[in-house]
Amino acid sequence: MTGAPGTAPHPGPVTITPLTGMPEVRAGDDLAALVVAALDRCGLTLADGDILAVSSKVASKALGLTAPPTDKAAVIAAETVRVVAERLAGEHITRIVESAAGPVMAAAGVDASNTGGRDVLLLLPHDPDEVCRALAEALRRATGVDRLGVVLTDTAGRPWRTGQTDFALGADGVTVLDDLRGSVDADGRPLLVSARAIADELAAAADLVKGKTSAVPVALVRGLGRYVVGGSAGARSLVRTGDSDWFALGAQEAVRAALGVPPGEPPGAEGIRPVSGDTTFRRVHRALDVAFQPHLDTWHAGVDIAVPVPIGDLIVEGPDAFAVGVVAARIEVALRGEGVPFERVSAPWTQADRTRVTFTLQV
Repeated sequence: MTGAPGTAPHPGPVTITPLTGMPEVRAGDDLAALVVAALDRCGLTLADGDILAVSSKVASKALGLTAPPTDKAAVIAAETVRVVAERLAGEHITRIVESAAGPVMAAAGVDASNTGGRDVLLLLPHDPDEVCRALAEALRRATGVDRLGVVLTDTAGRPWRTGQTDFALGADGVTVLDDLRGSVDADGRPLLVSARAIADELAAAADLVKGKTSAVPVALVRGLGRYVVGGSAGARSLVRTGDSDWFALGAQEAVRAALGVPPGEPPGAEGIRPVSGDTTFRRVHRALDVAFQPHLDTWHAGVDIAVPVPIGDLIVEGPDAFAVGVVAARIEVALRGEGVPFERVSAPWTQADRTRVTFTLQV
């Protein structure tokens, strides 16, 4: 059945088949040969237009991308391009970072799960698209099927959504982005912004049969041959960078960075914002850790801050009206970044050659 004149035909069925029975992958293993053997065990043969979704973990294992677990924080730091956001859960700091592999994700993708019983950390390949290209080429040679795609999958959370889903860490031979801009919808209205992340949709769909607990690292996707193309862009092209990255920092981290303390730098006395159990007192002092740091500039000279306990009026006072104003402005920004409600009691006043700004903090 086809749609109205000028519309695309309805797509056919899509099947996603888990390749069961693959052995534990070790460093130096021929991953393409293991995939072909798994296909044989499942009674399957690669066909024109097929797509293989492969877990990044088995690729990392075959490539020997491991590290000792003795200092996970240092390993994560080595795999990090920049820190986007960070939170404290108990004694553990979780950092969302731009990984060396490309995507923004927790802990740069460094993981201690599904390691095959070994006490190691698994690392992501720094060029996932090249890993896909090499695997696809090996599969083409082994099977004689020229038109096939490979998607390397990994797992990550998403802004504004609970839970994790698989996404395309790397891709070869697959249309990663179906740009519909300039076409029309089913009602004939022009599409101005629609661009489907096909590679991510493939990865997420394949995870429904691969899973994290079933020891099935590869799935065969059939019925989407229209998205199997030669010379396609890799999955790194899906990573937003530069002006297209609207979420380069977390909300709190953006404020701190504007005040001269980007994420990833040593925290102040009150540390990093916790996931839960925060208090107004700690929020206020984290704000002061950022706002009142004499090493950042010279305007803090001679400025004093009085913070009452319990929380009440926060007073900024000093002999130089300009310096007091600078510090007060920084504190106001930092307090808002920490979500501390307050009122500014009055405009700055000067008495006996001292200027004062008062904030009334609200618990």
